[in-house]
Amino acid sequence: MASNRGVAYVKAGVVEVQSIDFPKLAIGSRKCEHGVILKIVSTNICGSDQHMVRGRTTAPAGLVLGHEITGEVIEAGRDVEFIKAGDIVSVPFNIACGRCRNCKEGKTGICLEVNPARPGAAYGYVDMGGWVGGQAEYVMVPYADFNLLRFPDKAQALSKIKDLTLLSDIFPTGYHGAVTAGVGPGSIVYIAGAGPVGLASAASCHLLGAACVIVGDLIDERLAQARSFGCETVDLKKSATLAEQIEQIIGVPEVDAAVDCVGFEARGHGSCCGVEQPATVLNAAMEITRAGGAIGIPGLYVTGDPGGVDENAKVGNLSIRIGLGWAKSHYFTTGQCPVMKYHRQLMQCILHDKIQIAKAVNVEVISLDAAPQGYKDFDKGAAKKYVIDPHGMVA
Repeated sequence: MASNRGVAYVKAGVVEVQSIDFPKLAIGSRKCEHGVILKIVSTNICGSDQHMVRGRTTAPAGLVLGHEITGEVIEAGRDVEFIKAGDIVSVPFNIACGRCRNCKEGKTGICLEVNPARPGAAYGYVDMGGWVGGQAEYVMVPYADFNLLRFPDKAQALSKIKDLTLLSDIFPTGYHGAVTAGVGPGSIVYIAGAGPVGLASAASCHLLGAACVIVGDLIDERLAQARSFGCETVDLKKSATLAEQIEQIIGVPEVDAAVDCVGFEARGHGSCCGVEQPATVLNAAMEITRAGGAIGIPGLYVTGDPGGVDENAKVGNLSIRIGLGWAKSHYFTTGQCPVMKYHRQLMQCILHDKIQIAKAVNVEVISLDAAPQGYKDFDKGAAKKYVIDPHGMVA
């Protein structure tokens, strides 16, 4: 029997590398002839994983984590026609059947057939269908022909793997946030949060032609990382309001578009710095976005948060100032990024050197055994994107 190891959630604040079952081409008791088994080339720690590890979701103990997966195909089911053994592929974090109404409309983040509990599924994530995660040595991926993005040249892919590994989630997610906020040539944009998704969104704004990208955060190291590739920054620890700091940069206290890359664990600004206020980012975005502008919301909001600041927050009810957004005719886009809408085009941008996304988000490669420490460092606010290299193929 072949061996496998994966990063498992144990309890709040604790993950560990455990021996886990080697994947099979099966979904429960059913054969999965449309799936493939991957040898993991790279798999990344995501801020969404961190919400679970902090105990801020209803994730069960023993859940194998990891929804950002790049791998080499080692076995393909009988019904897989276009993906072959030896291919290096990017795995969208959304699991999609390709056959339901939503998939046929391109809404692969809310597939109707891969999660019995609700629309939408993901690997290694709470309430997302029970699929085994990819922070491991091997993983099974269903509906392979539909889901997988094959890299055209294996040697080229491995030479750019630190960039290409980001196609499974944060690069498309950050790009989706910018696109849905209406960012285009000449836009002035505010990005809330300088974590990996925020930095990916900021880099995406540059790719889309934004004139000025302003990134706000509470952590100095992350703000420095944003400045390293040409962003303006707002230090949300300062007593000056967000609008005042934006005015100091561009001369007016409002922007064309805003992107929320923080989500439900948002913390207050200025005098409320460090105090959890889950609606802070959304309300601030409405305040500083011009009338008629848009707000992209790739930041995660949940329906179950055991650590919520009050009973409303524990079920996802937040004190959002929707009247302000209505008065300013804002439009909002929420939910999972439909990765397949963007990943092929973004792959071409990487392969043709139009963006250095790994440099923007400050990728650091670590071993599978170092993953628990990576989670701890990331939780402290490290300005890095941790990429796990289970087989030593990246280094």
